[in-house]
Amino acid sequence: MKIAIVEDEEIHSSLLQQYISAWGGARGKSVHVNIYENAANFLFHLEDNAPDAVFADIQMPGMNGMEMIRRLREKDGEMPVVFTSGLSDYLQEGYEVQALHYLLKPIAEEKVFECMDRICSRKGARKLITIRTLDGMARLDLREVNYCEADGHYSRLVLADGSEIRVMMSISELEKELIREAFVKCHRCYLCNLENVKQIAENLCIFDNGASAPVSRRLYRELNRRFIEYYRRQL
Repeated sequence: MKIAIVEDEEIHSSLLQQYISAWGGARGKSVHVNIYENAANFLFHLEDNAPDAVFADIQMPGMNGMEMIRRLREKDGEMPVVFTSGLSDYLQEGYEVQALHYLLKPIAEEKVFECMDRICSRKGARKLITIRTLDGMARLDLREVNYCEADGHYSRLVLADGSEIRVMMSISELEKELIREAFVKCHRCYLCNLENVKQIAENLCIFDNGASAPVSRRLYRELNRRFIEYYRRQL
């Protein structure tokens, strides 16, 4: 799970990062936090490093947080946004841009935990990746991917709807890119998405839509362990 913090004061961004990391530890979730010192920096990196949610300070030098989120909404109407501020003056504007929550400073750890729980439980919480395909750059929700298959120097991403995307990354490069996500090697040429796995048989990984990917004898035990571990964390 990727979280962006946009905050110009280091004391506040560090504390918020600490609370979010503590939430990840308490909930058994893998959380990666990126901190941006201003709105322009966040928007510049948005396309290549889109987060699952953003905690945005409102009062910042240059473009303020409210204007930043208005620009975000032109491209993305669903990303969960939590505003942070020392003033309550912007509450109404926060609702206008569909903010998930509005936290007043000093921010309490339990309030951050509540926000992270809401972000995690939202149906719209996504796992986005920007990836180079044969047709150019594409933005993809990883929840839609059942498995990745080696295809020469490239790879095929097979989606839950049966479609495929050929990407300009080897299977080993994809494994490094997806190491923080629910993707696990099930065969030397395959990565499977545990989020979409229904059952692991002796030589097959079976997905919710009935599709399957091969499981090697060497990787079966570790795959099964990771599968059980993953679903225990979801309870």
